[in-house]
Amino acid sequence: MKNAKKIVCTSAIAFVLLAGCSSKNTSSSEDYELSDVTFPLKEEATLKFITQSSPLAPEDPNEKLIYKRLEEETGVHIEWKNYTNDVFVEKRNLAVASSDLPDAIMDAGYSDYDLLKLAKDEAIIPVEDLIEKYMPNLQKVLEAAPEYKSMITAPDGHIYSFPWIEELGTGKENIHSIDDFPWINVEWLNKLGLEMPKTTEELKQVLQAFKTQDPNGNGKADEIPMSFIINHGGEDPAFLFGSFGLGDNWDHTVVSNEGKVLFTAADEGYKEGISYFADLYKEGLIDIEAFEHDWNTYLAKGKDERYGMYFTWDKANITGMNDKYELMPPLAGPDGHINATRTNGMGFDRGRMVITSANKNLELTAKWIDQLYDPHQSVQNNWGTYGDEEQQNIFEFDKAENMLKHLPLEGAAPVEVRQKTSINGPLAILDEYYGTVTTKPDDAAWRLDLMKEVMVPHMKAENIYPKVFFSIDELDKLATIETDLFAYVNRKRAEWMATGKVEAEWDAYLKELDRLGLQEWLEIKQTGYDRNQQ
Repeated sequence: MKNAKKIVCTSAIAFVLLAGCSSKNTSSSEDYELSDVTFPLKEEATLKFITQSSPLAPEDPNEKLIYKRLEEETGVHIEWKNYTNDVFVEKRNLAVASSDLPDAIMDAGYSDYDLLKLAKDEAIIPVEDLIEKYMPNLQKVLEAAPEYKSMITAPDGHIYSFPWIEELGTGKENIHSIDDFPWINVEWLNKLGLEMPKTTEELKQVLQAFKTQDPNGNGKADEIPMSFIINHGGEDPAFLFGSFGLGDNWDHTVVSNEGKVLFTAADEGYKEGISYFADLYKEGLIDIEAFEHDWNTYLAKGKDERYGMYFTWDKANITGMNDKYELMPPLAGPDGHINATRTNGMGFDRGRMVITSANKNLELTAKWIDQLYDPHQSVQNNWGTYGDEEQQNIFEFDKAENMLKHLPLEGAAPVEVRQKTSINGPLAILDEYYGTVTTKPDDAAWRLDLMKEVMVPHMKAENIYPKVFFSIDELDKLATIETDLFAYVNRKRAEWMATGKVEAEWDAYLKELDRLGLQEWLEIKQTGYDRNQQ
């Protein structure tokens, strides 16, 4: 391990370089010279952390009940520099650039490139030895789910950060398997005597009926048969491409069952999917604002129930949790092909917390961080806590079952309640915890059931593209290629849906993809995938 007491300048800041480095760090804690640490400490010690939080949360994190309990249980007081989410990155980067280093940075939000550059500049330290010596809770997680050890290990063999892991379903049944659920207005279907469409042609006929037969009954032609936000994650219509071949997802990347990395936007089926959308657009069945409107506009029209069909993660966010809209199953394409294309998503963040090179209390810090990986603690870190007499609780604690049970939120927005009380730091929630350590949140359980019943039977892919930890050189090359490649793909995607020129321009498009570096991109992605599988 590199010398943890060495204070150095770092150039791993994208936007600022401050002149000079302080020869003495005044931000980290004093050296308590502690060894064989057990909690609670006989005498309180202080560690200094930087973190971020929602504007809805207390300005001082120590006002959160979770941190109050941790301090009582460990005897460790955390002195925070806490910034709201909107300014955190700037403040974090300024602290590192000026060598005004705390002991650790929590909820750090570091990218892979950040981690590798900070490690190279010795602003943060490798932590694999600390995990082995002082962190039994995290070790237990990595033993139970060894794939995460591979994902947090850099190409040079070191671990530089502590992860956030949230499993909600595994494999194909993972809650992230498909982002862009298609929600269809069954109230309109019933009024017009129509059935849930089973093919792309039947969907087209349904949309035509929505457009021409006044299903909302107001005597106006104000219905919007289909809407989406192009190239916008869960609101993009990528789901329908699965009827024509490989399908599509937000990063245009899938893995064949033979382990080959494929680029969806170069597939012949992708061209057919674009042609299908162009046909719908030509007939006036797609919202004319689908290629330009923002979230607020999309949401407003959804609240007014103007959509016959739209796409999003959870209909509750757009049209409410009612029976007017239901999840449409995957459709058979012109040749009968059905595929629910998986998204390369998972509840995992590699760079959630780091220890800086200014830290003089490594054992103490590691053992404190390890408390966050205790199963009951992780559950609270992620969602919130129980027994708070001043605000709404996420859980009740069942002592008899030693289990945290989610409480109904009684109309409150789940995100807002959680942001006030959770701490978002490093944690691990494995799928095996549900039913023993905690229950599933109601909104997640509902979506997981839909995923299993409606989508999983039609998922052809056995694998997703994992969270590969690339080297700095690989990341540089990928970033250079993706800047132009993805911009081009996304521009043509929207353009062709509106103009219908995909067939005429397809060959030139494929040549341009190669000119922009597609083959090198595929080679790097394949190398990373193969390395991750070893």
